[in-house]
Amino acid sequence: MAPSPPAAAASDAQYAQQILNTTLSQRGLSALPYAEDVKWLIRNHLVALADAFPSLRPRAALFTHNDGRAAHLLQADGTIPIIQAGAVYNLPAVLWLPEPYPRAPPLVFLSPTRDMLIKPHHPLVDRSGLVAGAPYLRSWVFPSSNLLDLARSLSHLFGLDPPLFSRSTPPNPLPAAPSSSMHPAPSPRPPSEYASRPYRFPASPQLAARPPSTEDPAEVFRRNAITKLVDTAYADAAALGAARAAEVVALSAVQAELRGRGESVDGGVRRIAEEMEALERRLQDVTMATDVIEAWVAENRKGAADDVDSEAEGAIQPADALSRQMLDCTVADRALEDAIYALDRGVQEGSVPFDGYLRSVRALAREQFFQRVLCTKVNRAQQQAQVARMAARAPP
Repeated sequence: MAPSPPAAAASDAQYAQQILNTTLSQRGLSALPYAEDVKWLIRNHLVALADAFPSLRPRAALFTHNDGRAAHLLQADGTIPIIQAGAVYNLPAVLWLPEPYPRAPPLVFLSPTRDMLIKPHHPLVDRSGLVAGAPYLRSWVFPSSNLLDLARSLSHLFGLDPPLFSRSTPPNPLPAAPSSSMHPAPSPRPPSEYASRPYRFPASPQLAARPPSTEDPAEVFRRNAITKLVDTAYADAAALGAARAAEVVALSAVQAELRGRGESVDGGVRRIAEEMEALERRLQDVTMATDVIEAWVAENRKGAADDVDSEAEGAIQPADALSRQMLDCTVADRALEDAIYALDRGVQEGSVPFDGYLRSVRALAREQFFQRVLCTKVNRAQQQAQVARMAARAPP
């Protein structure tokens, strides 16, 4: 008894898991050229793809690069179903996982059979069968991008614009299913027959056998090189634009800072100019005051020169007898203080004998004491006299 579709899908998924576990666990010379830290992620991508698209079975095969290098890589080989006018068609395709996968996108090729051709000037597929213009491949981002979403995106896009058509039909009709026979292309079949029968195509161990035999390898290499150069130029231009935008932002910030500093400098210059004007006015005022003072000094110096012969005692005249007595007492006190200071200097220098110093200081100190007592009495008498004068001037 044939298994039910869910059981068949589960069996295909288990088979894919077994193949991947065995292939990715190999070590040494037989190990696949993938990084160890992403092998488990590669396994999960292929298992999820085989679970959703049982026709795409993972396996390891020999991949030949455009430069002639050969490497054993993983691939998902089978068909991608599309829906066109309500019918389901299967497009033969192979998804190669290059060495930097999943940090780099996979390589997707359509593998038309003998009775099928690639639609010329298709926006997503070139003449060699390489799917290079798919938006999902161009926007591949690690680690969010995966094979399952890629297959779903290709199924939707190819359903809108099929890239394959039968040799017996014009380019615009729906894609025809390939024949498992190796004979020349049969007559066209109705769409219902293509929808009921999936594609069957022979597996090829090398990618070089996938493109049509009429394709020039040099032309393919040139086109791929041009595409790579264009993508690199776009990436470099985007990176350069981002760098220049960052430089513009930084220079704008520097310009704003310099503009602010210029305004501060202009304000400082204005303040300095105002201060200089104020200082010049002040200098003029000081110059005028100096001239006035110099004139007064010259005039008074001339009068003082006329009285040079007058006695010094007549320069200050006391107001009354108490003031004269206070002046005499103060003069005597200061004179005695100067005499004691002179004796101190003499005894320190050794010019005055110590016993003579003691006798003289004792006599001078006694005299100074009496003078200070007299000054105190005179001061008290002056205060009483002032109080009396103030009481006499007070109104009755």
